[in-house]
Amino acid sequence: MDSLLHNVALRIVKCMDAVLITIPFAVCWYLVYAPNVAAPYYDRGNWLIVGIYLVIYIIYGRVYEGFMVSLYRISEMVYSQGLAAFITDAILYLITWLLTQHLPSIWPLLLTFIMQLLIAALWSYCVHQWYFHTFQPLPTAIIYDQRRGMEDLINEYGLTKKFDIRAMATVEECLESNLGVLKEMKVAFLCGVHSHDRNIILKYCMAAGIQVYMLPRIGDVLMSAARPMHLFHLPILRLTRYNPQPEYLFVKRLFDIVSSGLVLLIMSPLMLVIALAIRLTDGGPVFYKQCRLTKDGKAFMVHKFRSMRVDAESDGFARLSTGDKDDRITPIGRIIRKVRLDELPQLIDILKGDMSVVGPRPERPEIAAKYMEELPEFALRLQAKAGLTGYAQVYGKYNTTPYDKLQMDLMYIAHPSLLEDLRIIFATIKILFMPESTEGISEGQTTAMSGENH
Repeated sequence: MDSLLHNVALRIVKCMDAVLITIPFAVCWYLVYAPNVAAPYYDRGNWLIVGIYLVIYIIYGRVYEGFMVSLYRISEMVYSQGLAAFITDAILYLITWLLTQHLPSIWPLLLTFIMQLLIAALWSYCVHQWYFHTFQPLPTAIIYDQRRGMEDLINEYGLTKKFDIRAMATVEECLESNLGVLKEMKVAFLCGVHSHDRNIILKYCMAAGIQVYMLPRIGDVLMSAARPMHLFHLPILRLTRYNPQPEYLFVKRLFDIVSSGLVLLIMSPLMLVIALAIRLTDGGPVFYKQCRLTKDGKAFMVHKFRSMRVDAESDGFARLSTGDKDDRITPIGRIIRKVRLDELPQLIDILKGDMSVVGPRPERPEIAAKYMEELPEFALRLQAKAGLTGYAQVYGKYNTTPYDKLQMDLMYIAHPSLLEDLRIIFATIKILFMPESTEGISEGQTTAMSGENH
């Protein structure tokens, strides 16, 4: 019953946010835009426009995880909701343009957006205060095997109000105590626990009503791709290598061609400005070409705007960038890297068919070979065509460990779908202005998974 009340209360406050964000648009529509529609609606038509806005905002709010009251900071919720409102406003502005048959004034909508930002900030603050005052931190146990440091992550991300860590133990200690570590707990984190031991703990947690947050192993991610079926009058799980439906591959390739062509056309003036700036800064080449790996280990030359000095790897050794602290990055390079403008030439690689818009980021052969010495499963991410953006880029950080990035790439490969591709594309917009997504790696750390020297 407590869990039901918790979920109902959260649903109510989330619906309140969607309605509150929609109200400024509704006022703007009724007072400014509706009277100028070429064929004015009756009230039901106006309600439909407002309803469309509400639905689109909810969709983008969920894509950008703007309603994660119990897990996100106030600033993260405001940023996500603001981005969702901005995109929804832009879509409705285009619809308004079509309905009025002339370019409507954008200033009322900009004022609306400012009001929405204020509402998002006020709602996020009030709901954050309400939630953690109403719902006490959950008694939490951390059970680890190979993966340690979960308690540090909980502190770093400000989740101590959500999880009250009362016990930490190795899986051996947990099992030796006959699972006594988990008694009176509401949450359990399982960090890299082997399947046999994990299953014992999972069964206990399910029976005791304990929530489980599990950091998976690579085998767990592969298992997530299993397709349930019935054979021999038995439940069977079928696993195969990455083998998406032909229609998915056809539509994905069509989308790659159309989207990359359009963006190249629209962004060509900006690309020309960037090219001139690079050329005039140090007289070196505008583009940087490098051998990378795509589907089934096929090598191709990736293209990027040069963001480092010409002699960045004059000693012949492949080194990954350490982010803003890397002295090899040029002044122009720092600017274009901030918002990923150095990646724009890869649209040409997408048109050629070497890459896709969405997929695992391409890696350098020499780094891949070195990395597979420690992690042979690295080759599994080469089942799909390399992408401009991907699951690991959206949900990880530049300096996320290679093992975790591999798992995220495999999670994408395990569930290929057009909806997932679209969700990743829209989620990519969110990380463009988030500095932690471009953090470099520590000196000497191997993060071949990101593969972003240049």
